[in-house]
Amino acid sequence: MLPHLTQLVADVDGAWAAAIGGLDGLLVEGHTATATDLNLLVAEHAGLLRGANAAYGETLGGGQARELYLRGERLSVYLHPITPEFFLLLALDGRSNLGQARLYGRDAARKLESYL
Repeated sequence: MLPHLTQLVADVDGAWAAAIGGLDGLLVEGHTATATDLNLLVAEHAGLLRGANAAYGETLGGGQARELYLRGERLSVYLHPITPEFFLLLALDGRSNLGQARLYGRDAARKLESYL
């Protein structure tokens, strides 16, 4: 799994970390080009993805979230579900390319699904 995550960070402009997380908030595998705590990133974003799934699926009747993108002042994160229990997290900087994140993220999620 690690080679897929490492390649994803290399392929997406502005990406600096990629991880597989569980909706339980636990880090499964990750790669980062910085000293960032991937455990914390996964734990916080798992809660946000669970909330989005609840809002869309239960409250709004729109089904499970297929993608989630959050942009802050200094951090952006793209989330893509891999299976109902696991998701791909891609951390991006201010010069990131969201189109690349979506394209390469979907491809990586398909490849990683066979491991989970």
